[in-house]
Amino acid sequence: MEAFDEEQQAFNGSPLDDENLLSGQFWGELRVFLAVAKTKSFNRAAELTNTSQPRVSRQVKRLQDVVGSQLFISTARGITLTRSGEALAQALCRLDHTLYSITRDLKAETSEAEGTVSVSITDGLNALFAAPALGQFSAQYPKIQLHLKNPINIMSLRENQTDMMIGISPAESSDIRFRRLGQLHFIPVVSKDYIRKHGLPTRNNLEQHLFLQSEYYLARTGLWDGWQQAVARGRIVHYCDNSFAYGMLVKAGQGIGMLGSYTLVEPCFVPLEIDLRISVPLYLIALTDRLNTRPVRLVFDWLSEVLGSNNPWFGDEFRLNNPPSAYDAGFRKMFNLEGNDGTDTSR
Repeated sequence: MEAFDEEQQAFNGSPLDDENLLSGQFWGELRVFLAVAKTKSFNRAAELTNTSQPRVSRQVKRLQDVVGSQLFISTARGITLTRSGEALAQALCRLDHTLYSITRDLKAETSEAEGTVSVSITDGLNALFAAPALGQFSAQYPKIQLHLKNPINIMSLRENQTDMMIGISPAESSDIRFRRLGQLHFIPVVSKDYIRKHGLPTRNNLEQHLFLQSEYYLARTGLWDGWQQAVARGRIVHYCDNSFAYGMLVKAGQGIGMLGSYTLVEPCFVPLEIDLRISVPLYLIALTDRLNTRPVRLVFDWLSEVLGSNNPWFGDEFRLNNPPSAYDAGFRKMFNLEGNDGTDTSR
């Protein structure tokens, strides 16, 4: 359709002619709004955008004035998006993802084996497997930089704004590819300090013991029902949602925790025989268009090996005592689990 003639310029107006929409302030407010929509919290959005809670509130209020619609409703249970807010959040997520992919592709064009590849991975898998194995990868591909990110949402690749992520369920989408890795085995664990203070927990005396709980294990998927039943028999002493800090609480003797079996390389941890073992499959999920670039594909294949079933900690068979591997050696040195003479102190 042809534009109106010059005498009718009022009809040719574009939304981008609005100075408010083109301002840096407007785009900043959209960024803050998206942070609030993702976290459902003004305080957490302030932390995410490195600003203050009052400033977040003011920016959201101004954005609502500009768009002429209420975007959030505050309730006793927190912040809820209105229908308009949900539509805007979804549109911004799509735009965010598109801009991210474009900029990543432009950077990748400079060299096939050069660039930054972002990976969303949990603290435990990062610290104990990816980080120790990264030296060998970097020696082979020195111009590839990894950005190892803590996932915002373990289920959403796009929400994490990342090239790939480690998840526990496959992603069904035409623009996403996934690869089945190994099995992540969870077991109830206590420290030797806890046993000295409270005795050894058994299937018959859980009522006498303390537990460390996490919102991650409260998901109503049926997967964690056995753990929730065990916790219900005792007393929850603390909650913690950061996986690394959660492990440190267990190590400090604060209570019984549910940890990956690989944490048993730590000599102070004792696995409990309370008829509770949970195994979940690991998946490596990536954007299909990003896998067409060589740096992303190389990192994808590397992580597939590090966390694959060939690593005994992630094999289909549940084992408490796995033979030493190259990955074990890396994080034994990282966490000083060897004596000064090089002898293994973890067994």
